[in-house]
Order: sequence, then structure tokens, then C-alpha cells
Amino acid sequence: MIAHALSIIVNELNRHLQSYNLPEDNQVDANQAVLGNLAEGLGSGGSDALVPRDRLVLSVVNIREEKTLKNLPNYVRNDAKLSVTYENPPIFLNFQILMASTHIKYPSALLMLSRGLQFFQYKKTFTQENVDPDSLNPPPALTNQRDQLEVFKLIFDLYSPTVEEINYLWGTLGGKQYPFALYTLRMLDLKFKAVLNESGLITDVVSDFYHKKPVRN
Repeated sequence: MIAHALSIIVNELNRHLQSYNLPEDNQVDANQAVLGNLAEGLGSGGSDALVPRDRLVLSVVNIREEKTLKNLPNYVRNDAKLSVTYENPPIFLNFQILMASTHIKYPSALLMLSRGLQFFQYKKTFTQENVDPDSLNPPPALTNQRDQLEVFKLIFDLYSPTVEEINYLWGTLGGKQYPFALYTLRMLDLKFKAVLNESGLITDVVSDFYHKKPVRN
């Protein structure tokens, strides 16, 4: 589900970036966003294990649980069937997404970063209703339908890290800093469809208690 969620975001971001392409532009690939682990290092495009240069790269750098929504009931009522289904509640996650521009030319890197910032400025909430239908197509690796999102609401908020946090972040990723922005993606609820137990609803409560008369010998 995480891969599908970020794939939707990248597809929508690429649609925005493609609007900047001119007919005479020969560097169409430079206006593309990709998912990648910046800790793997940057390459020239010859290795699949490396993050390509001249791209706007989105990478997950942290995951946190939304604790305010943790105490949800572990049952679902079905009044039509007069039954109740017991299942573990979903977990709501917040992701920190690093958007870095890996362009070799520094002005181009700043240009692409500003285009990414503009995109998340005007569109910060993503649902299945407001994204392009083609953006919902999962990547080839997600062939199992259980790994795909059906109903979702993804919200992007710009996060401003301190100098210490920036130093620690890029030190963890390898030490070389690129023009970047950090976003908090909230909140993706993960839930595996597995019923733990099922029983009937209580429809009548008997309250007419009485004492039996003592038995005489």
C-alpha cells in the first residue's frame, strides 16, 4: 500500500511537470519525478540500484504512527445481519517524504525543486476522486490486489527541519546534500482484511429478576 500511495503521488507530480515541457525542449526526462532511495547513491543511469541524476526524487526517510487515532474500537457492527465482526483496528501512519533535486546543474536543480514546491502548494490533498484515473494504475511490481489502495486520503504538509535535523538526515543518507524539501505525508491507514471473530448482536436484555419463595418443610 505504501508503494501504491507514493506511486499515485509521483504520477500526479509528473503530470504537473510535463505541463512545463515545450515542443522544442530536448530534455523532457529532466522534468520527471521518480521514487528512489537516496541512500543508495546517485548514478548516471546505467545501474538500476542507483538513483538517476537529473530527476526530482521522492524518498521515504521516516515513518511515525498517529497516536491520537490509536484507540479505535476493534469491532464493526452490522445492523442488517444483527452481527458484529471483531478485527484489529487499522494503524494510521505519517511519513516524512524527502523531495530532492539531483540535477547536475545547480540552477536546474533549484528550478525543478521550485516546480515541485508549486505542485504541493496548489494540491496538497489526494483522494481517489481528485486524481487522474491513469495515476491510480499501480506499478508493475504490485500485482497482488491486497497491496493496492482502494479508498484513500493523502495529505501533504511542508515540514521545516532544524539545521541539526538536516545535518543528521543527510549524514544518514551519505553526507552529500542536494536542493531539497521535506514533507509530512499523513495519514495512510494500513489494514489487513482479516476477521478475528464474528458473533451475533445482543438484541434483548432481561431485567425482571425476582426472588424465589422459600421452600417450607
